[in-house]
Amino acid sequence: MRSRYFVTGTSLLIGSVVVTLAVIVSPVMTGLTQESATNLSKMTDNQFGPLSGSDRDFVVKVRLAGLWEYPAGKIGLEKGTTEQVKTAGKHLLDGHQLLDAISREIAPKLGITLPNKPTPQQQSFLDTMNAKTGKDFDTYYANILRVTHGQIFSSIAKIRQTSKNSLVRKLASQANNTVLDHITQMEKTGMVNFDSAVSDITTTPTQGPAFTTPPKPAPGEPTFIVGTSKPTPPPNAVSTADKGGEQSLDPNVVNGAGVGAASGAGGITTPPAVSSPPTVP
Repeated sequence: MRSRYFVTGTSLLIGSVVVTLAVIVSPVMTGLTQESATNLSKMTDNQFGPLSGSDRDFVVKVRLAGLWEYPAGKIGLEKGTTEQVKTAGKHLLDGHQLLDAISREIAPKLGITLPNKPTPQQQSFLDTMNAKTGKDFDTYYANILRVTHGQIFSSIAKIRQTSKNSLVRKLASQANNTVLDHITQMEKTGMVNFDSAVSDITTTPTQGPAFTTPPKPAPGEPTFIVGTSKPTPPPNAVSTADKGGEQSLDPNVVNGAGVGAASGAGGITTPPAVSSPPTVP
């Protein structure tokens, strides 16, 4: 009898989270508002291959993912009540620190300006995480991150298939491996509601386009660096060896400097090189 009540209570808890997600989840959750087909297909010349509007949008979305999912990783480590949730948080830290390093490396080569803050919608996810506790937190955490990662997963495949730019393809290859790993970790928590995972992805927002658009960095504003130590490559990390004459995408080197502990307020400025493995606070 006790176990039956427990199952019923858990089902109600997951159900309430699903209703919440249905209100806030949108097809553009991982970044910018959708642009016209003309803008996304517009090509510009680049030494690494033609660059489309979709390519640019993708690089920005990878950056935006790190700006909120890296902090989410820390929150998972601090507030998760199970080892599975804490492990998922650790994977978020490692995976998005690596992806952010690559996106910051290639953005100036492609003439792309990266945001320094997440979208209002993404920040709202973090605020909700901070407000929740116990099993309620665990359930929300696993479901919102499973939906967001599942949402961008198909977009990554499309970019990897269609992009004519070698740097964008390499970023897409690494993003594919990392996002699949994070999806898997959320599922391992045992708290994902698979019945709602697909429908949540197609739900539209009610707050308007500004809700899913990141603030523009001020002129001359330094690039915020996600993470404070050398990232641990996630499973199946893309090789950074220089092959076929293409420039290496070493995630530990950004403009000649290592991806180490940032100095100054908020972790902004170019960090010094580091050689030690990452430590998790």
